[in-house]
Amino acid sequence: MKLSVFGLGYVGTVSAACFAARGHQVVGVDVNASKVDLIQSGTAPIVEAGLAGIIREATSSGRLRATTDAGDAMADSDASLICVGTPSARNGNLDTQALIRVAREIGTGLKDKSGGHVVVVRSTMLPGIFRSIVVPELEAASNRKAGADFHAVINPEFLREGSAVDDFNNPEKVVVGADDAGAAQLVVDLYEGLPGTRHTVSPEIAEVAKYVDNVWHALKICFANEVGNICKSQNIDSHTVMDVFLSDRKLNISPAYLAPGFAFGGSCLPKDTRAITYLARVLDLELPLLQAILPSNHRQIERALDWVLSFERRRVAFLGCAFKAGTDDLRESPYIILAERLLGKGCTIRIFDDNVRLSMLTGANKKYVHTTIPHIAKLLVGSAEAAVENAEIVILTARSPEYIVAARSLRGDQILLDFANVPELSHISNYNGVNW
Repeated sequence: MKLSVFGLGYVGTVSAACFAARGHQVVGVDVNASKVDLIQSGTAPIVEAGLAGIIREATSSGRLRATTDAGDAMADSDASLICVGTPSARNGNLDTQALIRVAREIGTGLKDKSGGHVVVVRSTMLPGIFRSIVVPELEAASNRKAGADFHAVINPEFLREGSAVDDFNNPEKVVVGADDAGAAQLVVDLYEGLPGTRHTVSPEIAEVAKYVDNVWHALKICFANEVGNICKSQNIDSHTVMDVFLSDRKLNISPAYLAPGFAFGGSCLPKDTRAITYLARVLDLELPLLQAILPSNHRQIERALDWVLSFERRRVAFLGCAFKAGTDDLRESPYIILAERLLGKGCTIRIFDDNVRLSMLTGANKKYVHTTIPHIAKLLVGSAEAAVENAEIVILTARSPEYIVAARSLRGDQILLDFANVPELSHISNYNGVNW
């Protein structure tokens, strides 16, 4: 395929060179004549492992060239890749000036093209920018309609400086955001033969996917450093600690706990997070990340409280109240906390949990109930049907078959709030998910 790549920074240069190495005819475009001249001479404009040889071979074979003339590049390509930077503005927002400029250049070039053309955005964009800025700029400059006269898709890059060539050739995933399946497949085909999973999604999911990755990486670095702060203050080998942590691929390095949902509770996570942050205070260590965990968790409960109250109904049923499905542990259950907060706001609460029998509770769980929430017995009912019968709002906390049966039988005037992510209930007219 003939490709034009707009923006010859890290992403653009690596993309242009690697696509050329894969046999595509590529022309790079940049306003910086020095970068263009370097590529034209077969020299890499950036320092990146393995890139110099790829550019030298690609230019000598005629598969890669560069120009400052956007019109020339557009005329000689079937698809255009936008790879310009989106740096931070002073207020933290994205500076989209280069993105807008290139969209207009490509749109102008589309005026004179016959046949189809695909615009592929690889620049990092906040959700909504593709539809609110990029596509309108392309349409305005070209006087053509996206989806009819040309197609625009998003193909976020997941390249790390220092290993960008290897990351390009060995991707863990290829993400394409598009409204048109044919245009999406055309971009997916550019990576034919490379490893990794393929994800064809909406433009908005593709936009946010890059941010989720990078924020996660930032979070991991801060987490490891704060663990290191604690360990160093106690003369503990932090690298060995993290080796032990990383050896757990079932819970620690895995999809476990990474599903959007509700707050955590139980006998371990709250108390252990409190203990480690207490230790930090004793050691006079400022650990903003670890110290933010419990406030963040509490904010999820407050957010849920505001959400439930926003429906302006006062009769609320809980299907499940244990902190985790399949247990009878009520210790620091976020559902019990939410129920108590709703009681305080004047709501009538009914709770059914198929695992909770107060007469059978033992040990610390029994002590917690009797000392912290002794009034819970007045809220419990004997069946799911009894809980939802007079409810205006039903809160589903777990995927128990009994709960799902009760949810499916709700009347049209009852609101179902799903905290357990049960997709088969999403067809219910008054269904709503806590974080989806």
